[in-house]
Amino acid sequence: MENVPVTRQNSNEIDEFLDGAASFADLMFGFMDENNDSDEKNFGDFIGGDTEDEILVEQRRIFWETQEQLLQASLFRTTSLESRIRQATKEALRELDTVGVQCVCRRPVAGYCRKCMQRELSVRLQSLGFNCYICKSKWKSSPEILSGEHTYLEVLDKSNPKKGDVRVVIELNFRAEFEMARANEDYNKLIAPLSELFVGKTERLKAVIKILCVAAKKCMKEKKMHLAPWRTHKYMQTKWLGTYGRTTSAPLPVGISDLQQKPKASMLTFDLRENLPAMHYTAVEAVW
Repeated sequence: MENVPVTRQNSNEIDEFLDGAASFADLMFGFMDENNDSDEKNFGDFIGGDTEDEILVEQRRIFWETQEQLLQASLFRTTSLESRIRQATKEALRELDTVGVQCVCRRPVAGYCRKCMQRELSVRLQSLGFNCYICKSKWKSSPEILSGEHTYLEVLDKSNPKKGDVRVVIELNFRAEFEMARANEDYNKLIAPLSELFVGKTERLKAVIKILCVAAKKCMKEKKMHLAPWRTHKYMQTKWLGTYGRTTSAPLPVGISDLQQKPKASMLTFDLRENLPAMHYTAVEAVW
């Protein structure tokens, strides 16, 4: 599949896409996903009566190229707020990688655990003047979705009263959330450029989730396999965009660093998805 880069020449199209990313994606994906049978017939008429196999091959090529272009468009532009938070987050992660993160959970683990790392990162971002919170989404089972929970970071920007509060989501294990063991080559190529660190407004995140989930569904369909219920668009969207609780974290009490030292692991290799109990909190604000 040819890589079609997004350049400055089509920046107007990118701006238009980002202004209405979710609605545009819904429209295009609905058309491509819901009308396969009629589309194949019309597409065959359009290209001059090629064989069915040739039509399907061409449709497949167009689909994956479109997904790639949409994903690039969604991630290409970034606001100054997102850039500042992303840069601060990267610097904090580099610092934590150097000094290490002490696991102070009731069952400490060697190296890093997700909760302790989120706590330390949140404290550092707060010290830089960002309203950073640890968010936990939790949802019950329904006919459309399995039960589950997820934690991530959020910066709440209140600098512009006219726009209201602006949510910027920080996910430290983003690419891994969309990796699939049995994915085809095109899907793996699509998600390969994704960074583990995602920093973006909720509107941008919503568009990216839609693009990747539609691609995952197409991938499994091509392999004649069912999409796992925890890979569906509804499930993935609920992780970051559903009902959640918001908590501020406090620095560790004096003397906590004197606890037994644990072997240090690189920030590039530790498993950020591990769930362990306990975290030090101060004020709690629920957003239900």
